[in-house]
Amino acid sequence: MPALALSLTSDGSLLEVPDLRLGSKGPESILFHGDNDAVLDEVSPTFDGTVKCIYIDPPYNNMESYTHYDDRDDHGEWIERLTRHVERLKPLLRDDGSIWISIDDRQVHYLKVALDGVFGRENFVSTIIWEHRKTRESRRVFSNNHEYLLVYARNALAFKKSRNRLPYDSEVLKRFKNPDNDPRGLWQSISLNVQAGHATAGQFYEIVSPKGKRHSPPHGRCWMYTAERVRELVAENRIYFGAKGDAVPRLKRFLSEIDGGLTPHTLWRADEVGTTDSAKKHTISMFPDLSVFDTPKPEELIDRVFTIATNPGDLVLDSFLGSGTSGVVALRKGLRFVGIEQGAHVMTHCHARIKREYRPSVGQVRFMRHSNTARTD
Repeated sequence: MPALALSLTSDGSLLEVPDLRLGSKGPESILFHGDNDAVLDEVSPTFDGTVKCIYIDPPYNNMESYTHYDDRDDHGEWIERLTRHVERLKPLLRDDGSIWISIDDRQVHYLKVALDGVFGRENFVSTIIWEHRKTRESRRVFSNNHEYLLVYARNALAFKKSRNRLPYDSEVLKRFKNPDNDPRGLWQSISLNVQAGHATAGQFYEIVSPKGKRHSPPHGRCWMYTAERVRELVAENRIYFGAKGDAVPRLKRFLSEIDGGLTPHTLWRADEVGTTDSAKKHTISMFPDLSVFDTPKPEELIDRVFTIATNPGDLVLDSFLGSGTSGVVALRKGLRFVGIEQGAHVMTHCHARIKREYRPSVGQVRFMRHSNTARTD
């Protein structure tokens, strides 16, 4: 796996802090301390066209005040600043790379229009709805229980070919059984009839069960295959007529023959990917003596993003690193990461958290500081 081979800029704007390096061999990840735009301007020549997935959790501009920052900006300034930042990020993506941006409903529609201008509407992939809280917020007109992730690709067609499916969960696996002890293993039955809108004459016929019962497709539907193909499937024991051999025929779909996994859906439930509250409790459990972020993202959420968008060894980037969640998840999944954070929590939270979970087998993590950034170590 090639190293990032980051060279120091000619004017020395980026300086490594050797004492904060984790490990010395293997794939490189880099934690930058500095203004995200300033750092990106310096390192873009190194990373252009190399990043498989970018995840960012920028300030939402939701007129709230938080422990580590005040999220109150003029709308025009906020959208212009974030748009310029994303314009810096776009060239870093591989052709099949994607960017995922967390946002809430106050600015999601404005940001969507701005991102269409950066990536082109044809490269918009989806809007993910994340159930970020499970409790009811009674003080407001509506209890706001969800946030969004806007997903764009450098090239939507290339991303579609490279994106991963999700592993089968327990609910899906429950559907697969083997009542006839088929040596091919677990299977589920699916309907053998389909809508007849584009059917050919060869898809309308009777299927005779092993017990002699005749079955025709329901009104407005036809059989999925021609009679000749169904005879072949019956001979291969791929058509199921029920335990008694006379039920409506259904196609056997074997778990061992299914390619990949589940197509990702756009509604991500809290029970699947965690909540803001669960993420906050996790951070408190790690750093009980520190002031934690008010709205951290759960590791499960970032894990799902990286599961869909990356493969082991890929490079991911987070230029609003916050409490360091994406860096920790990346290393855990065998990814290289670039993280950028300008606040003092780059040490108290990001570096400390990565160091806490660091293992030499993941490679090395370098720490670099931009010259215009005050020391925090």
